Amino acid sequence: MKNLRRLINSKTKPLVIPGVYDAIGAKIAEKVGFDAMFQTGYGTSATLLGMPDYGFIGASETLDNARRISSAISVPLIVDVDTGYGNALTVRKLVQELESAGASGVFLEDQKWPKRCGHMKGKDIISKEEYAEKLQSAIDAKSSKDFIIVARTDARAIEGLDMAIERGNYYKKIGADVIFVEAPKSIEEMKKIGKSINAPLVANMIEGGATPISSTEKLYGMGYRIILYPLSILYANTFATLKILHELKNKGTTKKLKNNLVRFDQFNDIVELSKYNKLENRYSK
Repeated sequence: MKNLRRLINSKTKPLVIPGVYDAIGAKIAEKVGFDAMFQTGYGTSATLLGMPDYGFIGASETLDNARRISSAISVPLIVDVDTGYGNALTVRKLVQELESAGASGVFLEDQKWPKRCGHMKGKDIISKEEYAEKLQSAIDAKSSKDFIIVARTDARAIEGLDMAIERGNYYKKIGADVIFVEAPKSIEEMKKIGKSINAPLVANMIEGGATPISSTEKLYGMGYRIILYPLSILYANTFATLKILHELKNKGTTKKLKNNLVRFDQFNDIVELSKYNKLENRYSK
């Protein structure tokens, strides 16, 4: 699975992963030099449907998007599968299909459906026993030992930090490769998670979210092996889109913002136009 397990288990540095929601964003992230990507459900819902991360996307949207993104890059893709969109059997089917589509891992959470973004209010969670069925199904479904299962718990907001840690340890015992305690509210809470769960951990860095942003070095020292920035690209692109469209609407031209745009040739380089020109010439007579 494109060395994802090796990257996570590195003894020298954490794996910093940006969230992506389309093929062009993933290609740009790979070109910049990131070693892995995370397909964000929040971003998928926003960009495919123009709707919030509130349980509106399902297995088909998630799988179709993963297939497009995975085919566009050569680095590992971890896919946010929300709650698995049903029961243990739907989780099994989805994991098998994602692995066939080229994904290298999944994030599977213990929220009740319809779920919502982990940093929003109003979440609820299923019992740890019900989640265990889904988690075991995901583990059994994968065909490669290198496919990664990240077990996410949203229990911090509902049952408190200690219960979230208890769930994290329970999920690790079942066989999850990585544990993700969502939305701790302080550095002290993050440190306690790191000391209490003996497993690779995810730190979820959402700008403006419930968890304070901390440096990669500090997070790695606490025990976090995946440092996730799931919404940075989405928020940056939205900011840039608003800026250019306001300028066009108000001024009738984008001339003054030309330095805020990539050039025509730069964009063609990102989408590998020259490669397809060569292929076209090869097959032309």
